[in-house]
Amino acid sequence: MITPAFDLSQDPDYLIICIRVPYTRTSEFDLFIDGTDFKFYAKPYFLRLSLPGRIVEDGREQASFDIDKGVFTLKVPKEIPGEPFEGLHLLTSLLAAKGSRSAKPLVEDVSGGSETPGDGEEEEGEEEFDWQLEQQVYTDRSVEELGALHKYGFGNQRSGVFSRLQAELSGVIDLKDPEGTSASERRRARLEAEASAFSSDHYLADLFEDDEINRLLTFTPWWSKLSASAEQEGGSAVSFSEEEKEQLRKFANRSYLLDKTSRYQAWLGLVDILLAYSYDVRSTEGEHNVESPWTVRKLSGTLCWLETYSCLLDVLVSFGRRVLCYPLYRHFALVTSAICDTVKILQSGRACVLRCLLHIHKVFRENDPAYILNDLYVTDYCIWIQRVKSKKVMELATMLQHASLQKKDLELELEELESAARLVVEEERQASSDSDSSTSSASSGSSSSSSSSSSSSDSSSESEESEAEAQGGTESKQGGGGETCKDNPSQPQPTSSASSIPHTSSSELFPSANRKADAPLSASQGCRQLIQELGEQMTEELRISADSSSEAAEAKEPSARCSSSSGGTLLEPSPPKKPLLVVQTH
Repeated sequence: MITPAFDLSQDPDYLIICIRVPYTRTSEFDLFIDGTDFKFYAKPYFLRLSLPGRIVEDGREQASFDIDKGVFTLKVPKEIPGEPFEGLHLLTSLLAAKGSRSAKPLVEDVSGGSETPGDGEEEEGEEEFDWQLEQQVYTDRSVEELGALHKYGFGNQRSGVFSRLQAELSGVIDLKDPEGTSASERRRARLEAEASAFSSDHYLADLFEDDEINRLLTFTPWWSKLSASAEQEGGSAVSFSEEEKEQLRKFANRSYLLDKTSRYQAWLGLVDILLAYSYDVRSTEGEHNVESPWTVRKLSGTLCWLETYSCLLDVLVSFGRRVLCYPLYRHFALVTSAICDTVKILQSGRACVLRCLLHIHKVFRENDPAYILNDLYVTDYCIWIQRVKSKKVMELATMLQHASLQKKDLELELEELESAARLVVEEERQASSDSDSSTSSASSGSSSSSSSSSSSSDSSSESEESEAEAQGGTESKQGGGGETCKDNPSQPQPTSSASSIPHTSSSELFPSANRKADAPLSASQGCRQLIQELGEQMTEELRISADSSSEAAEAKEPSARCSSSSGGTLLEPSPPKKPLLVVQTH
């Protein structure tokens, strides 16, 4: 809690209390009046007074607040009219709490843990909060001390605000010591924080998975239907709501004396704030949410780092870096879209700019502790923009429209990062394609093998069927028992084209058969002897045929030849099959 500066005075019937509470929310004041006790609370200020006389709360009390001075004035009736209150100028004694001034308790329990944990917890829960906090009298800084502090706020006209409020308002800005940090030090610290916050994974995810980004880019904000011609003709295309009009009536009528540098920095700060507002409107599709106060102040270097810019490109670079580092949607297309939206706002005239500032003022006013940014920047911008010339706004719009921002200007190595990511994606795509091709080839090879196996099986079946037919269709020759030899070809072929084995009588092949025919042998003896001689002859012919086949294969002849000689006929049987000799006797 911060003890505010205060002053007390009196008249015969009233006690007058003036409390200085700058940069506080005017809509939230709490008062407690009970006899000699007076308590006042307006975050982050708290004041407790022990009065020398009694006051009452009976409906006659009056209160007012001067927004420009930040002074709250309260008139409280005395319990006894005409009673003088003594010692109102002794501020330290008025701040002292009732009771003992010693910080050490008068009675100390030294029993050493005789109580049970449960009893202790019960007593702690029943104990009331002690509002008798230690307070110190506030002293204003001298002009020399304030002059030594670094400036910030609208037109760099504020200082000393955060020296006492930094502990309470640490969540508003990222700058740790605004009073002791120069403009160059703020910028260096901001760049370091942005470089540390940048996430390449988040950026690439939004770059390649951009369905949501594309949907946001198609959104049409409320200012896109406005035209600049209305204001140039003396009118306005913007209509304000009753709430916005009421807020405009609450603003004080101030004048701003800015030098050339401060005025130029004020214009650049306005662009920075409008860029952040444009992004929030597009990212929320026109419906501000609980994240809007954080988004607007986080994307604006002016609001978050109390930054002062020297040129328009610095503003665009700062905004672009922060868009790619902090919010939910981090895409460069949103940066360029926000720039186009801001150009449209400026081209629509001062009324459109004022309405955007009123929206920001409301968003900050309803958020704790972002309301202080209204006192530092937004309120002054709302008053100042109504006094500037429309021509200046149009010139700023033209300058922003012709400004160019590229990815390399952000110094985040975006182009190198995207090139590397696209290369990785292409390699993964190629590897996936190769894997699919291998799988398809393996499947095709398996099908071919199955087809080949099926063909081989069918060929074997056809060969066996052909042998069976040949075996059943063979007939014996007349005279001395004839014989017939038939051999299958090496490959399955139709029966009509199969090469048949020449039929030769036994007398021609075996001369001994003629001699044995004259002898009085029985039919069975002749048959056995004939089979034995045929077997020996066939073995010799097979040996000769195998040698001929080897020579034909080495000479790469298309097919094996069957050679004959005067000694007999050479046959070439099928390799997987043994020659079959069938002899029928009668």
